[in-house]
Amino acid sequence: MGKIMHLGSRKAGDAPGTLIHIGKKHLVEPKITVIDYDAENLQELITENIEEAYPFKDSETVSWIDICGVHKVDLIEKIGTHFGIHPLVLEDIVHTDQRPKVEFFDSYIYIVLKMLHYDKDKEEIIAEQVSIVLGSNFVISFQEVIGDNFDPVRDRLRSSKGRIRKQGPDYLAYALMDSIVDNYFVMLEKIGENVETLDDELLDKPTPKTLEDIHHLKKEVIFLRKFVWPLREVVSSMQREESPFIKETTSIFLKDVYDHIIQVMDTIESYRDILSTMLDLYLSTASNKMNEIMKVLTIIATIFIPLTFVAGIYGMNFEYMPELKWHWGYAAAWGVMLTVAFIMLAYFRKLKWI
Repeated sequence: MGKIMHLGSRKAGDAPGTLIHIGKKHLVEPKITVIDYDAENLQELITENIEEAYPFKDSETVSWIDICGVHKVDLIEKIGTHFGIHPLVLEDIVHTDQRPKVEFFDSYIYIVLKMLHYDKDKEEIIAEQVSIVLGSNFVISFQEVIGDNFDPVRDRLRSSKGRIRKQGPDYLAYALMDSIVDNYFVMLEKIGENVETLDDELLDKPTPKTLEDIHHLKKEVIFLRKFVWPLREVVSSMQREESPFIKETTSIFLKDVYDHIIQVMDTIESYRDILSTMLDLYLSTASNKMNEIMKVLTIIATIFIPLTFVAGIYGMNFEYMPELKWHWGYAAAWGVMLTVAFIMLAYFRKLKWI
């Protein structure tokens, strides 16, 4: 399982703000979706031409521009130029190895999060960078690929459920963040199911594959922790910062997201402790099993030491040995060896060695 983050290659000495996509290459064409709404009306637009989204910059309603496909740097550069996004922010958008963070500017707020998906074929968690630009009347979200966790937000917008259509772009940004964080609980449920399965297997009959699965899960938990831990500071900064783009009414909902992040972190730490304990238990069980095997072999070897001594004595080729001419000598030798073996077994059993 390749969970090590590799920093993308870029030429040393490139000017700051140089747009070079770093991340997994995708061959699909970018998809641009615009949802423009207010309390009474809503319109949707799906296009591949970014120029069609330009008029929504100065719209009096709230506009959500969702761009799937940051590998097209010319597209990112065009929308950045029109909406006045700083070149360094554009550089971070196409560099998909960013850690979660928030940056405050005069005309917008830039937020980076990690959206998680579960790959059933590879049985691992896949992370996708999501960048959000929150302006005075718009929200622009940048995703790496088509497919996300935002369908509940779209459904609420279309059906006008709740308060989302009556609130501003800051509430929309909160809803997107909340949707991403809620999906973390889904990932934790899958990890929890695997932990329970491994726990039963560990107590029943552990195998070398059990150890491999424990390491696999431990990497998954560390992978998840790496993206959740800095997210706490992101939400906390958005609550503390006095920004004109975040209303006080939205700060209350951000506190709820913060609480969810704390719950996710506590669960992750619990799973880390459980998996570390399971690893220690597996190693201890394997060591005890080896000790049992060595004890059995030692007892067998100890019993055969005096028997080997008797057999060695009567295996010597001396001509004058008193017992060699005795009619019952062979039976007596067997009797002595069996008696010694029985006495040693009884003694070991008394000591509870066997």
